[in-house]
Amino acid sequence: MVTKIASEQKIEFSDDQEALVVNSWNVMKQNSEELSLKMFLRIFEIAPEAKQLFSFLRDSNLPLASHSINPKIKAHAMSVFRLTCESAADLKKAGKVPVPESTLQRLGASHSKKGVVSEHFEVTKMALLDVIREAVPEMWCPELETAWTVAINYLNEAIKQHMK
Repeated sequence: MVTKIASEQKIEFSDDQEALVVNSWNVMKQNSEELSLKMFLRIFEIAPEAKQLFSFLRDSNLPLASHSINPKIKAHAMSVFRLTCESAADLKKAGKVPVPESTLQRLGASHSKKGVVSEHFEVTKMALLDVIREAVPEMWCPELETAWTVAINYLNEAIKQHMK
C-alpha cells in the first residue's frame, strides 16, 4: 500500500491506528539501539546489494553480523529507526508527516545522490515491520501491521517527493 501525499493532503490515520503505533513504539523505545541494528541487518539480509549504498560498507567482506559493531552503521541505523518510529507515533497529532521540510529536503537529496530507489524504501519498510513483529509479539496483529505500514508509507512518500 503506497500512499501518494502532497504537503496539503490530510493524513488519513485513525485514532485506533495512532494508539497501536504509539503503544508499540513506547515498548520498543527501551531497546531502540538493538532494534535499529536488527532492522539494518534485516535490510542487508533481504537486499545484500544495499550494502553498496553505504561507502563505509561497500568494500567490506565481513559477515553481516559484524557490521553491527561499525559505529557509522550504528549511528545511521539509530537515526533512521528513531526518525521513522517517532514520525509514525506523531503522525495523527501533527496532521502531516512531522519531519521539518528542511530535513525532508536533505533526506531526499542525500538518498537521491546515493542511488536510493523506491524499492529500497520497500525493503526498509519490510525490515522494520519484521523487527516490530519480533519486538512486540504480544501486540502484533493485522491492525498493528496496517497502522505501521500506513505511517511508514507517509514518511517514505514525503522523502521520495524530495528526491531529484
